[in-house]
Amino acid sequence: MTKAELIEAVRKAKGVELTKKQTEVMLNAVFDAMTQAIKKDKRFSFPGFGTFAVRARKERKGRNPQNGAEIKIKASKTVGFKPAPKLKSVL
Repeated sequence: MTKAELIEAVRKAKGVELTKKQTEVMLNAVFDAMTQAIKKDKRFSFPGFGTFAVRARKERKGRNPQNGAEIKIKASKTVGFKPAPKLKSVL
């Protein structure tokens, strides 16, 4: 699903009477709030959907795909997602 498809799905939801632009502004605000929560608290949980949390990735070895040379990939942080049991049961 693309961003445009998500906007359209929310806009057409029962009981929602927003324009496409209003829906986009609202969804951007939701994702901005989630981003800030993950940045500040290192996690964001939405009951029934799942939890987004910051995870540390260790330094590791990799390969340059152009020439096959071994390279060192620096340690980094990423965001992981753990689905809630309710979401898992739907899949």
